Amino acid sequence: MKQLATMLRPMSRDKANTLLLLFACTLVLAPNVLNLPPWVVATCSVMLLWRGWITFRGNRMPSRWLLLPLALLTMGGVYLTFRTFVGSEAGVAVLTLLLTFKLLEMHASRDLFAVIFLGFFLLLTNFLNSQSLAIAALSISTVIVMLAAQLSFQYTDAIPSLRKRLQLAGKILLLAVPLTVVLFLLFPRIQGPLWGMPNDSKTARSGLSSSMSPGNIAKLALSGEVAFRVKFTDQIPPSHQLYWRGIVLDQYDGRTWTKAADSRRSSHTPLQTQGTPVGYQVTQEASSESWLFALEMPTAAPQLAGKFIAYTSAYELRAARPITERIRYDVTSHLHVDFLPQPDPTILQQLLSLPPNYNPRTLALATQIRRDTSGDQAAIERVLQLFRSAPFRYTLEPPLLGVNSVDDFLFSTRAGFCEHYASAFVVLMRAMGIPSRVVTGYQGGQINPVDGYMIIRQSDAHAWTEVWLAQRGWVRIDPTAVIAPERISRDAATADAAEPVLGGLVAANSGTATWLRSMRFQWEAINNGWNQWVLNYTPDEQKNLLRSLGFGNIDWQTLVLLLLLAGATVMTALAALLPGVRRKTDPLAAVYVQFGKLMTRRGYPRHPHEGPRTYAQRLLAADTALTEKRKHAAGKFITLYEQVRYGRVEHLSPSDVLATLKSLLTQIR
Repeated sequence: MKQLATMLRPMSRDKANTLLLLFACTLVLAPNVLNLPPWVVATCSVMLLWRGWITFRGNRMPSRWLLLPLALLTMGGVYLTFRTFVGSEAGVAVLTLLLTFKLLEMHASRDLFAVIFLGFFLLLTNFLNSQSLAIAALSISTVIVMLAAQLSFQYTDAIPSLRKRLQLAGKILLLAVPLTVVLFLLFPRIQGPLWGMPNDSKTARSGLSSSMSPGNIAKLALSGEVAFRVKFTDQIPPSHQLYWRGIVLDQYDGRTWTKAADSRRSSHTPLQTQGTPVGYQVTQEASSESWLFALEMPTAAPQLAGKFIAYTSAYELRAARPITERIRYDVTSHLHVDFLPQPDPTILQQLLSLPPNYNPRTLALATQIRRDTSGDQAAIERVLQLFRSAPFRYTLEPPLLGVNSVDDFLFSTRAGFCEHYASAFVVLMRAMGIPSRVVTGYQGGQINPVDGYMIIRQSDAHAWTEVWLAQRGWVRIDPTAVIAPERISRDAATADAAEPVLGGLVAANSGTATWLRSMRFQWEAINNGWNQWVLNYTPDEQKNLLRSLGFGNIDWQTLVLLLLLAGATVMTALAALLPGVRRKTDPLAAVYVQFGKLMTRRGYPRHPHEGPRTYAQRLLAADTALTEKRKHAAGKFITLYEQVRYGRVEHLSPSDVLATLKSLLTQIR
């Protein structure tokens, strides 16, 4: 009980300041928790708790002979984990451990400032893992808390409240904003981030891959993660035309669809199109895949600085390297293609191949349909009619399939997602001698009413098919549209109106659900603005900004000079606007100064070495032109001033003393 009572007492100033510093260091380390090895996180947590316990209890700091072996042990752990001390991951782990160990070795002011400045440096490493708006906001908050902790240890007199210290730290941070904006806009930019890409962009996202097997696209339907955003420069097409072409799969092994090596050729046959093209800009998230997405059919590969984009023979957009960063590109597409010229007969023959000894019932069904119909178009209609009339179901949780997966799907389970229907349809087409292939990408999208961008999420992942028909070329056939037409025709502006909110805990049409959707749109618009204007501020964007300001194409030397001039201008403006250091005037000293000026005008200035008593003795002894009344008043003035300045006057308050001195000064005048 005594210990609890001791801990609940008002904390001393040093304890409160130390706990504020520990909280600031916790904010610094928090974003790296998911990116550090678990043992490093556990070690740092123990160190922070240990330091907090020492602060609460008022115990002595641990001996260096205890900390040194622990530090060497953790450094050995870092080397065993990363096999190096160099590099971003190993370096961040070392700095994190050093910060927590230094908190247990704070004996002097220099140790305190070492912790604070190491915290500021370690805060920058958070952007190696993520450059999101949330991390930026957390970093700004952490800087304010760190500055408040630094200020707390620098007060020598009474310390202001925590709220006032945080306000002062915020003001200090605001002073840096103008110069920060100048540096952001004018500092010579390189292609890509300054320190390399953040780790989160190098991590494979839950997106489409270069293969498709039953169930893998259905898993994406549960993910609300953004795949890419689109800003249309023309009228937005209707939802049933929003097919975002990605990867064409043409090789089948009985279960998995993949891409044949010879179908990756970077040349395509020119398209014959009709109608007005649609222009738009795509902001695609990192995927660790090479594929770009565009509405069927893109007319040409987009131009992307520093990246070569190929337009393949299968009418795909493919980058030379995996996309490990957010990219933005402009595309033009034609939604209506009259005729795609016939490809190489060898390619058409490959698009008829099926693995032997798989799906015998499906092959028999194809033979029967081909025998009962005349022409490819009639055979296609018969298969679609089969999907339409038989009890097929569209579901995100399809039953497991056996070795003959298409047989099981068509004749037993009859329940699946888009990849089941696309795969079964292509197998039937090939078995009937119609060249066909699977296309994976995304279908539909959702308009954010806040910023007008269309959001395409991983849940919009889709698979459809293409068949080759004489005199028509490649024709898109989407079997899913037959089974679940609402999946294709939903309105992009109200795509989420009937979707469950919070996993179905909130009714889809309730006011709470509407409010939650509105908040999500607001946040996504803010986050998109951060991506568009901050993270995507590339060298090309910087050049466009300078051109709009009338500078044209300037080299980096001129840009540096412009940066220095703008920075100097901002600093000068801040110096002119900020109030100067104002000393607080002592009212008592001000009255004494007035007395000295009055005596100086009358010919009796005070010498620099004279104190009040010596000055009074000289004035009263001199043969002055002052009347006895004024001389008496001057004597009383100096005597009272001396008593108040160097002693204490019990019977007069400070205001009464000032009033008396001013009255005597008036009599002297």
